[in-house]
Amino acid sequence: MLDHIGIAVTDFGRSKNFYVHALSPLGIDVVMEVTAEQTGSTPSCGLGSDGKPYFWISPGAVAHNHVAFTAATRADVDSFYKSALAAGGRDNGAPGLRPHYHPDYYGAFVLDPDGHNIEAVCHRPE
Repeated sequence: MLDHIGIAVTDFGRSKNFYVHALSPLGIDVVMEVTAEQTGSTPSCGLGSDGKPYFWISPGAVAHNHVAFTAATRADVDSFYKSALAAGGRDNGAPGLRPHYHPDYYGAFVLDPDGHNIEAVCHRPE
């Protein structure tokens, strides 16, 4: 089981703004920020919920990643998709069923400002 994950972004401020808006419908927000002095290299922003940062962004060289966030409902997936597009994300798969994964897999995919494939998925039946 993963405790947290971090990805590199090219424009820290732009990406922080994107993730704050895109992940808000999933109940995810900034939990912690650390400075370059504290990390010994670059500033970092930890997003999460219930006081636990589990998704970190930091400036750096970008390798494209895929990150999927759990959504409680299909409506939350839809809200994530709309919020992510409004925050500057690019469509990479509109909300809908993906039965090739399993019959109740309902997901949406958006490319963040650096091209990372960000997904929200609900595994529950309608």
